[in-house]
Amino acid sequence: MSLAYGIQLPVQSQSTLYAEPWEAAAGPEDLLAVARAADRAGFAYLACCDHVAIPRRLASAMSTVWYDPVATLAFLAAATERTRLLSHVAVVGLRHPLLGAKQYATLDHLSGGRLILGVGAGHVREEFEVLGADFERRGAVLDESIDALRAALGADEFPEHHGKLYDFEGLGQRPRPAQDRLPLWVGGSSPAALRRAALKGDGWLPQGDPRDLLPDRIARIRRLREDAGIEGPFTVGAIAEPLYVGTAGWDVGRRTLSGPADAIAESLRAFSAMGVDQVQVRFRSRSRDELVGQIQRFGEAVAPLLP
Repeated sequence: MSLAYGIQLPVQSQSTLYAEPWEAAAGPEDLLAVARAADRAGFAYLACCDHVAIPRRLASAMSTVWYDPVATLAFLAAATERTRLLSHVAVVGLRHPLLGAKQYATLDHLSGGRLILGVGAGHVREEFEVLGADFERRGAVLDESIDALRAALGADEFPEHHGKLYDFEGLGQRPRPAQDRLPLWVGGSSPAALRRAALKGDGWLPQGDPRDLLPDRIARIRRLREDAGIEGPFTVGAIAEPLYVGTAGWDVGRRTLSGPADAIAESLRAFSAMGVDQVQVRFRSRSRDELVGQIQRFGEAVAPLLP
């Protein structure tokens, strides 16, 4: 089994859980440099988060820096050639499916078929309320949104969907996505999210699950798909601990996996043994140049040692 590797972009979201200090003063040129480095280093995707507005009560922890994923990924699509573009994750319940389909179909068309649509339920109540979306029933909204998006992002110029929340037909949208079937990965690690990923998704994006929990959750997804008679490819994801390739010479934190390339590769290969298809990595860094160097070093020294 091969193990793909992708990266959650810096700068575009700056939660205190993971943002590095240098990102606070960073901007478009820094994003471009990182995206181009990842493209050259063979990264499978660049990922971008989604929040519309952060309430004051959460701003000190989450920050209010959350670039729009469609605009950001379109900006980076023009500067890259191979790496795919992942929304990790789009809170699709905040927008009517036809609006979301227009945005993401256009992005896939402009990028030559490089979009992966990652979706999730969301968790910020005020965000839903100010946009008139149903926070309490966001799981059910996401379920139907996935079905509606499947229709709206399919081959039909005049998609059709008749559900409890959304009802449309006879309304044309072009351009169509470049991909015949746009991959849809479902994020989240709750029982409902696992079931949603198994039954409605083409892949699963876990919510930073500890390694010891992954095998049981992967097995649950596979059982759900088997019991429902669902066949076809399914991409299982994982998020690695923070990485630093080589000897840092500064405090990268006790949770960070650092050291020589072979040690890091050995640790990442354990994900493949669990049944993981793609692992998302994030590097500790003190500057854009250090991050670009880490990405380059990973591509040159660690990636060739992955299965």
